[in-house]
Amino acid sequence: MSTNDGGNRAAAPRSELGLHADCGSCFALCCVALAYEKSADFPVSKPVGEPCRNLQDDFRCGIHATLRRDGWKGCTVYDCFGAGQKVSQLSFGGTSWRQAPETRRDMFALLPVMRQLHELLWYLSEASERVTDAVGSSTAGLPAALRTALAETDAATRLLPGQLLSLDVDAHRAGVNTLLLRLSEAVRARHPETSRVDNRGADLLGAKLRGADLRGASLRGACLIAADLRGADLRDADLIGADVRDAQLADADLSTALFLAQTQLNAASGNAATRIPAWLERPAHWPAG
Repeated sequence: MSTNDGGNRAAAPRSELGLHADCGSCFALCCVALAYEKSADFPVSKPVGEPCRNLQDDFRCGIHATLRRDGWKGCTVYDCFGAGQKVSQLSFGGTSWRQAPETRRDMFALLPVMRQLHELLWYLSEASERVTDAVGSSTAGLPAALRTALAETDAATRLLPGQLLSLDVDAHRAGVNTLLLRLSEAVRARHPETSRVDNRGADLLGAKLRGADLRGASLRGACLIAADLRGADLRDADLIGADVRDAQLADADLSTALFLAQTQLNAASGNAATRIPAWLERPAHWPAG
């Protein structure tokens, strides 16, 4: 297996794995490689490979400070988990698609693949940290399995572009998900009275859940669009893949929610009293007081 960097980073935290977006080290890949349709999130449509009309020659956004006001909400929600800079600086050695137009197709195709792997690294990093909170015999061998999966996933991100594009990401994700589910069940078991709430994939569009005790609940892949979760207790609730667009999270407690991602917070509405994990950032559009 050929890679760009052969180092073993199995125990590396999020910062060392580069899981936070660094737009200054990226060739604005999300502004070119991704397509979007005219909607409440974007004022126009754009196909894959066409630079956004707001993209400047220095790979910066010309309206970054006013994206939401100008109708580009989708841009403020998106998070690449650091995949953009990995593709730009490692996979393609710091040579941009403008400098080498022949790399455009592979570079743009690589971004969504890399993003999926970086998202898995994010979840595996959290799972490795949270395994000490797990209870029960089901955790036997889990710490070692998580370390192995994290190392293998990180190694995959360092494959040469052609190799990475041929990787069966779905199969890799399925294997990782088995471990994440084991961790989730073991952590949620700390709340025997509420962990049996199983809303995996449930349609909770606009649900009235204000003040609900959802500690340890499974909300994996649930549709929580515009749900009222104000003041809800979501500690140790599994939120992986949950759609929380426009969900109301004011005064909610997500401080130890499992597998919560920045893009989910960016899509929801909260306030200064919303408790979030220490490794996530409070979205700028949330009211400060």
